[in-house]
Order: sequence, then C-alpha cells, then structure tokens
Amino acid sequence: MSIEFRDVSKRFGDGTLAVAGFSLSIPSHKTTVLVGSSGCGKTTLLRMINRLVEPTSGEITIDGDSIAQRDAVQLRRSIGYVLQNAGLLPHFTVADNVATVPRLKGVAKDRARQRALELLDVVGLDRSLADRYPGQLSGGQQQRVGVARGLAADSDILLMDEPFGAVDPIVRRELQAETIRLQRDLDKTVVFVTHDIDEAFLLGDQVVILREGAHIEQVGSPSAIIESPANAFVADFIGAERGSRALSIKKTAGGSVLVDAAGRTQGVLVERST
Repeated sequence: MSIEFRDVSKRFGDGTLAVAGFSLSIPSHKTTVLVGSSGCGKTTLLRMINRLVEPTSGEITIDGDSIAQRDAVQLRRSIGYVLQNAGLLPHFTVADNVATVPRLKGVAKDRARQRALELLDVVGLDRSLADRYPGQLSGGQQQRVGVARGLAADSDILLMDEPFGAVDPIVRRELQAETIRLQRDLDKTVVFVTHDIDEAFLLGDQVVILREGAHIEQVGSPSAIIESPANAFVADFIGAERGSRALSIKKTAGGSVLVDAAGRTQGVLVERST
C-alpha cells in the first residue's frame, strides 16, 4: 500500500508548528525512513498515518483513499505499530500482548494465541517465552515481542517509531538485521523513524532527511544521498566530510585499503575486471 502526504501541516494547541506544508510519496513494499534531530516532526508525521495525531490541514491518503474518511479506531487496528521501549502491557503475557489487536478485531482466543505463537517464530523468539511477562524478558526480547505485536495487525503497513533506541548497541544491530530479514520475507510498506543516520542508511530504501518543522532537506536512496548531498545541511548531517563516511585510499605493502578520517582501516580496495 502506498501512502501520500499532500501539503500536511500540524499546529498543536500551544501554538507549536510541528509540521509545515509537508508533501511526500511513500512507495508500496519499501522501507521509508524519516530521519532528523529531536523535535523535527518525524514522530508527529508517523502518528498522523494512523490518526493518533490529526493534521491541522492537508490530506493523507492510503492507496488514494483519504484516511480522514475512515474510522480512526478501525484504521489503527489495521496498521502495525511498533514503539520505542516496546510499549508492552506489563500484566499481559507475551502471547496475550501479541494477540491484543487480533482479539480486538474479534478473532477467537485460541486462534489469536496460535497466531501469536507463529509470530514469535517469525521474529526469532522461542515459543517457551509465550507465557512469560514482559518484565521477565531482556530488552531485546521485549522489542522483538513489540515487533511481533505490530505484525499481528496483519496489515500491509508497519509503522516503527525509534523501536531500537533503548537497547544496547549489540542488540540494536541484531534487531536491525532482523528487520531487514523480515522486510525481505514479508514485503510490507514500512515507515521507520530514527535520529540515527547510520540506521537510516542501513534500513531504508527511501531516506527522508528532515529539519525543524518537518522541512524536507533531501529524499533519496542511501547511495544517492551519500554520493550527492543536496546542500551543506545534509552533508553535515550525514557526516560526508568526517567520520566513517570520509574515506580515503591508503597504499600499503599488501595493496590499497580504505581509511576513515581518524586513519582507521575500514576495508580493502579490490579491483574488479569488467
């Protein structure tokens, strides 16, 4: 399912203009990542897709149909949503957390539990965890349960709001790899929010770099943005002239290697015949 923002703005009751005239096409069956610093409006944009936040003006459509014409509760139940810190219900078991949306949609308890067990398989969790409570799980396990619950909506759309921001770097890398695998297997329309440009480039087919007011600085594939930053803001944001992306060639006795701005070797340069 494709998603379209058409000149969307959001002004909150305190006068804050979080989103100003935002327009974007989000293609079907791809991962679009909204990336920017805190306060740039990326989470507000995400929450407008499932009407947890209502736009002040403009229109959002899914496959050409305005979401304003749909019942908000039914819309939310039809879209997968994964939160930072998992957002699990602490007094529900793992299986019951995953089965929450199917049960709200009228699926029988036994069938909803069976689907929850199947989804634990999908996200790489052992079924023996099904009757544990969130407090008995590690942070990484909780996040996987959160992803399973998002998938339980059985929707073509999955919204992910900084889902890995609260776990340690090693677990985060594992969850990122799992997300790539899931998208390859399930082929959903994913909208992912992060402030981490490396995570954006790793996960995104389409990356949208935002600044205050959800102003779009650049939209494109990771390769296109790295190869041709639109302006100085983007170049600075992605670290085009510093850090791990500022690579140069160093000649060694064993051949040519790539080094970063700190002089650390990042890879070996291999010449391929055409």
